[in-house]
Amino acid sequence: MSEAYRKYAQERIESLRTVRMTWYLHWRDLSSYILPRRYKWLISANDRSRGAEINTNIIDSTGTLAARTLASGMMNGITSPTRPWFKLRIEGYEEDYEVQSWLSDCERRMMTVFQSSNFYQSMAIMYFDLVVFGSACIIIYENYDNIIHCFNPCLGEFFFDLNNQLEVGTVAREFVLTYCQMVEEFGEDKVSPEVRRGYEQGSMKSSEKRVGHIIERNTGDFDLVPKKFPFREVYWEIGSPNNTLLRSRGFYDWPCMTPRWDVQSNDPYGRSPGMDALGDIKQLQKETLRKAQAIDKMVNPPMVADVQLKNQPMSLLPGGVTYVSGLGRDREGARPIYTIMPPIAEMMQDIREVQQRIKITFHNDLFTGITDLQTVRTATEIDARREEKLVLLGPVLERIESAHEGLGNGIDRVWGIMWRGQLLPAPPASLRGSPTHIQVDYISMLAMAQKGIATAGIEKLWGFAGNLAAVIPSILDKLNPDQTIDEYAAALGVSPKIVVGDEDAAAARQARAAQQQAAQATEMATQAAQGAKTLSETDVGGGANALQLMLGGGAGG
Repeated sequence: MSEAYRKYAQERIESLRTVRMTWYLHWRDLSSYILPRRYKWLISANDRSRGAEINTNIIDSTGTLAARTLASGMMNGITSPTRPWFKLRIEGYEEDYEVQSWLSDCERRMMTVFQSSNFYQSMAIMYFDLVVFGSACIIIYENYDNIIHCFNPCLGEFFFDLNNQLEVGTVAREFVLTYCQMVEEFGEDKVSPEVRRGYEQGSMKSSEKRVGHIIERNTGDFDLVPKKFPFREVYWEIGSPNNTLLRSRGFYDWPCMTPRWDVQSNDPYGRSPGMDALGDIKQLQKETLRKAQAIDKMVNPPMVADVQLKNQPMSLLPGGVTYVSGLGRDREGARPIYTIMPPIAEMMQDIREVQQRIKITFHNDLFTGITDLQTVRTATEIDARREEKLVLLGPVLERIESAHEGLGNGIDRVWGIMWRGQLLPAPPASLRGSPTHIQVDYISMLAMAQKGIATAGIEKLWGFAGNLAAVIPSILDKLNPDQTIDEYAAALGVSPKIVVGDEDAAAARQARAAQQQAAQATEMATQAAQGAKTLSETDVGGGANALQLMLGGGAGG
């Protein structure tokens, strides 16, 4: 069975390689001009040239810096390590305080797992890949020490294939591991005799071997992992005569995050801002090079000299002296071949325009809007400009937060690992066992900025109603204050422990009304007693007081 599966898996990779080839060539261009270190053709075993200089095409680093700004802005704006960026929800239990409190505790524990693992470091790499290449991949494994551990395959290592829903349903890889890494990862009894001998020799522990890897749905006739697992993973040595697999195992959850920036039809890989900016970036490198050459020719021009200076000492250094006989004649001595006055100012202006286009393509103005302001703007105008630019990132944000490609897969994976490991608090009795329909709402800064349109609408409605109430007080009867608070809190993503439920609010109002009634009764009784005392002390003559007179009595009565 292992031999049959290896043949199937290797043929699958070769088929995916054919589909990926044109993307491969495009990625190579993007890497050469923007991000060289995150892309490579498959490195042959024992290739030691990886540290060689590879950014020879980058003269002006505007493209790289613009991509880094966008990636960093998305990292802090979508999955900030310093603030909550998601909320859990169960349909139908929005008003259940116990369920909301339990979900809030689950969120805190999941955030702790994210922070204690390498999740955020992997996310930072993922965003950089995404904005430059349009496709990225993170594989999330269970880990004994930190609950989870994440891996970022490089561009050039992984392959994507889509399922019938046009979502990434297969992730394959072809990469290299050292003999030592293979033994530590898979065990000495699983590797081929070649790797085992090299590992035992010691001097060859750092030698490398090509490894194949595929994650896919657990279907077909291959009885590698139990059918209870919806997904399977298989590793094998490439080119080894040993037919045994390095490892095969199953997953209850899809273990990969595979966000794509923008997709078209059934393309397995995404488009990116880097692809849009590549023409400008190439132009920028050429213009910057030409500007440097022009300045160089001005400072150090090519020279023409009298033939009598051939093989004679000649100094072109500042302050240097070259002695020439017969200097008075026109053709003797040395002088520039030609004098040029390149339009440096115009070249600089055009370069700045190209740099600005690159920054706009990478949406830098969304994250550096205040820093780049040339004039003073009001806070209202800055907010309006930010909301306008956020519209451009709306589709991308939806794809990154997708339940089937991006963050949704990651949260489902971590939830599953923690639930099966009993690392989450026990659910309240009202859920009657394991919750199966956990939904995710995103409350990151970018998500909340887009949702800010809803809160702005609520504020405008109440402001408008308040103005009308000055003329028509009854207009406020059209608004529901309690529902307004709930909707506003939901839009802002505040903790459910901050806003109490309708029943608790009604009980608090009833208690407050009862207290007010009791206070009023006490005040009325006090006033009555004080009035009676005053009347009893008021002499109306004849030995009677005012109280007796009011009660119908008198002194001699």
